[in-house]
Amino acid sequence: MEEINKLVTDGLQEFIPGEWAVPSSLLEAMRYSLMAGGKRIRPLLVIAAAESLGGSREAALPVACAVEMVHTYSLIHDDLPAMDNDDFRRGKPTNHKVFGEASAILAGDGLLTHAFYSIAQASRRYHVPAENTLAIVEEMSVFAGPKGMVGGQAADMEGEQGITSLDQLKYIHTHKTGDLIVFSLKAGGRVASASLEQLRALETFGRSIGLAFQIQDDILDLIGNEEKLGKKTQSDVAMNKVTYPYFIGLEESRAEVDRLTKLAKEAIGGGTIPNPDRLLQIADFLLNRDH
Repeated sequence: MEEINKLVTDGLQEFIPGEWAVPSSLLEAMRYSLMAGGKRIRPLLVIAAAESLGGSREAALPVACAVEMVHTYSLIHDDLPAMDNDDFRRGKPTNHKVFGEASAILAGDGLLTHAFYSIAQASRRYHVPAENTLAIVEEMSVFAGPKGMVGGQAADMEGEQGITSLDQLKYIHTHKTGDLIVFSLKAGGRVASASLEQLRALETFGRSIGLAFQIQDDILDLIGNEEKLGKKTQSDVAMNKVTYPYFIGLEESRAEVDRLTKLAKEAIGGGTIPNPDRLLQIADFLLNRDH
C-alpha cells in the first residue's frame, strides 16, 4: 500500500501538463486537496485489479490517478457549507476554509473534468486498447454520475430529512461510496483486458467491500480515534444522520462487515482471478482498519 500510495502521489504531482496556462489560484486549490494525504484506496484497487490479471502497473496508473481526482472532487464538494459543512478533512482545514467557497467549487470542477483527460492517457501513452479505454470512460460517467456517486450524494441530502428504512441507507452507501470502488476494480480489470467473467467477479468483490467500507465508516464515526481519522467523530450523530449502527446496532454492524468481507473474498478466490492475493489482503485491511 505504501508503495502504490507513493507511486500515485508522485503521478499526481504533475497531474496538469506544465505547458498548460492554468490560473495559479485554481491550481493551488486543486493541488491542496489532492495532496492532502489519505489512504488512496481507490487507486490502490485499480492497480491491484490490473496486476491480479497480469496487467501493467504503469498502464493502470493514469486511471488510478483519475479515480483519486474524482474522489477528491467529491470530498471538496461534500465538505461545502451547502452540503455537510465540515471544517476538517484528512486532518487539515477543508478546501473552502482555506480558499473560499467559489474556489473550492471550481477546484472540484477542475478535478472531475481533468480525470477524463487522465484516463485517455492510458491509451495514448501505454497502448491500452481504445475500446477498453472507452469502456473505462463510459463506466466512470455512470459510476460517478447521477446513477452512481452523485445520485448517492443527492439521496444522502434528502435522507437528512429523515431516513426511515435500512434499504434507503443501503442505497446511499451503495452509490455514494460503493460505486467508485466498483469502478476502480472494473477499470483495473479493463486495463488488463479482463474477460466478462473476470469483470463480474471484480464487480461482486467491489460491491461487497464497498458496502463493508461504508459500514465500517459508520462504526468509526461512533467509536473511532479523531487523531487517526483526521476529522471529528460523532459527526453523524451531531447532524442527526442515520447509520447502520442506528438501525441494527454496533455488534450487528460489525458482523455485517465480516459477512460482506467473506462474500468479497469468495467472489475472487475461485480461480477466475489468476493472482487474487493482493486483493484478498486489501479486503482484510479494510475489515480491520481503524481510520
